[in-house]
Amino acid sequence: MFLSGMDLIACLTTGKGTWGHVNRLITEKEWDTIFLVTNEFGRENFTPSKKSNFVIVDPRRGMEELRDDIKDQLNGHIKGTEAAVNLVSGTGKEHMAVISAILKLGYGVRFVAVTKDGVKEV
Repeated sequence: MFLSGMDLIACLTTGKGTWGHVNRLITEKEWDTIFLVTNEFGRENFTPSKKSNFVIVDPRRGMEELRDDIKDQLNGHIKGTEAAVNLVSGTGKEHMAVISAILKLGYGVRFVAVTKDGVKEV
């Protein structure tokens, strides 16, 4: 399947039940590297089921600052030419910053989610 051997970048901040979704996403697929875009609360309170890298952001910052914070923390760490991205958790502002950071780094995105049939591209 195309998702094998890809890095996963998932937003992990707000939204009822979204942390469970992200944890299933981490668990149900083999990812090269897992990046979780979150805040200090997420880093302190979420225990990923597999080795993961936290990309820490301050949601009070402006859109461009958020984007740059994410971009700086991902720069040089994504393998390949595209990444699997999940935005089930988080706000629209965070989602835009994640997508913009990835695209500004020159990578493509494949949006993924956990479905009744497992992890799928959506």
